[in-house]
Amino acid sequence: MNTLSKIEGALPLPVTVDDILAARVRISGAVVHTPTLISQTLSTMLGCKVYLKFENLQFTAAYKERGALNRLLQLGEDAKRTGVIAASAGNHAQGLAYHGRRLGVPVTIVMPKTTPTVKVTQTQGHGATVVLHGEKFDDANAYARQLAKDQGLTFVHPFDEPDIIAGQGTVALEMLEDAPEIDTLIIPIGGGGLFSGMATAAKAMKPDICVYGVQADLYPSMYSHIKGANLPCDGDTLAEGIAVKEPGELTRRIVERFADDVLLVSERDLEEAVSLLLQIEKTVVEGAGAAGLAALLTHKELFAGRNVGLVLTGGNIDTRLLANVLLRDLARSGRLARLRIILQDRPGALFHVARIFDQEAVNILELSHQRIFTNLPAKGLSLDVECETRDGAHLDRLLAALREAGYEVAPIEVA
Repeated sequence: MNTLSKIEGALPLPVTVDDILAARVRISGAVVHTPTLISQTLSTMLGCKVYLKFENLQFTAAYKERGALNRLLQLGEDAKRTGVIAASAGNHAQGLAYHGRRLGVPVTIVMPKTTPTVKVTQTQGHGATVVLHGEKFDDANAYARQLAKDQGLTFVHPFDEPDIIAGQGTVALEMLEDAPEIDTLIIPIGGGGLFSGMATAAKAMKPDICVYGVQADLYPSMYSHIKGANLPCDGDTLAEGIAVKEPGELTRRIVERFADDVLLVSERDLEEAVSLLLQIEKTVVEGAGAAGLAALLTHKELFAGRNVGLVLTGGNIDTRLLANVLLRDLARSGRLARLRIILQDRPGALFHVARIFDQEAVNILELSHQRIFTNLPAKGLSLDVECETRDGAHLDRLLAALREAGYEVAPIEVA
């Protein structure tokens, strides 16, 4: 442990299990007690017992409601009348807006101008006033704080406030009461609010429980803090819900105290996890919500034989993005393929190729010829064939049949 860890470990923590227990009483009946269920298929696949907490079944499809509601319920009467403000382009905005309207508290949300329209309209649909400002979250956050001062509004941080952390910690209370055999938790970390609350509750209930954080490797902010590293923190990640460049002042102290480790996962593992949850559990999860499963896929040996609890933190994913993720997963598994075949430009060439696809019972979805923009001789052409197979072995048989017939063929790989 480095010097910083020793210093922070000696400081009293800003949230206790009593705060979390009080938060549960406060928010009871207004948020969903979501189920914690064992996944038999994932357990067999990954060599450990996998328990899933379905926080994507909240009304706004994310756990963020818990902390937002706990914070709103503790406002003074003047603050309730004046209203609250936050900077968010995601689940915090919707949770705060939904419960603010329910409680009669005016809510203003500042979002970057680049925020997708669907998120703006969803937040407005919950009754919030949306202000678009700046190109990045940092711009929106700074403007929200300025508006809070100018208009006398209460600023509600998405993760670095004790009441927010305590509300998020109620997830762990429910998980460990519903599945007390859980001995390991894997929790997504962006700013660290969910991890901080859950780890505080879990360690109080089961002091020997292992608690791991997980971040997208494009945004390793808490990982860098814990490891004393200085990794780049930027990029277009599927897990935008945990794409935070700077962890919280309060949350990093709690992560320092309780995390057994913080793990990183790749974009490819996040995509696979989203796809698996839809195929196996028939549940839609956003990239950040699938980060725990992505960590299991990446670090199977670390969790072998354990009883692992994962939180499906949210299900707010753009449908077009979800479609892309699923199609890319089909391509990686060999069930969807694009093949580039070199042909001679003569009558019947396409017929003879198509006959091989028919013989191998492979469905052709799309064809594309290229005669001009190619380095082939003038009498040659390339044919791109998008096709559907049963699995990787079926695709291999098709490739072998094409090559045996004398064709030069190569799959166009997915990154």
